Amino acid sequence: MTVSVRKSPPGSDAAAPPARQRRVRAGRRRLRERATIVGFLLPALALFAALVLVPILFALYTSLFRWGGFGWPDDFVGLENFVKLFKDEVFLGDLWRGFVLIALSVVVQLPFALAMAVLLNQNLRGRAFYRLLFFAPYVLSEVITGVLFTMIFAPDSGLADHIMDLIGLGDLGITWFASSDTVLITLFLVMTWKYFGFHMILYLAGLQSIPKDVLEAAAIDGAGPWQRFRHVTLPLLGPTIRISVFLSVIGAIQLFDLVWVTTAGGPVHASETMAVTMFQFGFKRYQVGYASAISVVMFLISFVFALFYQRYVLRRDLEGAVTSMRGRR
Repeated sequence: MTVSVRKSPPGSDAAAPPARQRRVRAGRRRLRERATIVGFLLPALALFAALVLVPILFALYTSLFRWGGFGWPDDFVGLENFVKLFKDEVFLGDLWRGFVLIALSVVVQLPFALAMAVLLNQNLRGRAFYRLLFFAPYVLSEVITGVLFTMIFAPDSGLADHIMDLIGLGDLGITWFASSDTVLITLFLVMTWKYFGFHMILYLAGLQSIPKDVLEAAAIDGAGPWQRFRHVTLPLLGPTIRISVFLSVIGAIQLFDLVWVTTAGGPVHASETMAVTMFQFGFKRYQVGYASAISVVMFLISFVFALFYQRYVLRRDLEGAVTSMRGRR
């Protein structure tokens, strides 16, 4: 009996060498993986483009027009809005007040949050309750916080004035939100009460990730509590501190709702921020082109700061993360 053997055409996979077949299968597998990645990313990218990129580009476009917000912008003025912006004393004051709030946050609020985190990281009785107590203000919305402190700092009838009377300091006559001399400091106190719990929780998470063996080894070597904190805890807590500073600065640049509810930028622009000025011109005075110019400047300040901070401050942390991810692969 004769057995006929059917030969495969020269270009088929069956006739291909095993190495070539493996390359073909690997290429198809990579193609399927990329198609899966693109399929999962497309909805997120579409939302990001619709909710972030398109509004940024539209704001940049309308900032070149004198536009009241109705119809399509057609009165092209070029960079006139930006020139007017940097001649406006209110906006220049916004930049200064933003810098003051950033400096106070980094110098006062974050060290206070770190100190509370170190304290609550000790083996204290009831520390879970205190953690919850200090973190609770962050859970409240900015509107509720603003209304609450508007009542607390109300002139003559507020809780703050009653406490000052009880401790014998009522003669100081602190006007809290009502005076341009005290409104910014009072606003910063409200910000600290609202946000320091968030940073405290960040620091607590960082502290609990520090190996106890390292601290015990430092103690065995004769390092005291301050030396252990200065030379062991702080360096190991560095990535958490850097992220906390970044979030605090970006939050201060974009601060709006807490200011709007408590003072609306007053009195006489003394507590106004860039976001409040943008809202005033865009939704109160209907100068949307000028408000768009403010939003573009806010975006550029945040974007440039984020780039420089990532390049020169977060560089070591990001390089470590990328290296570890590559190692896992």
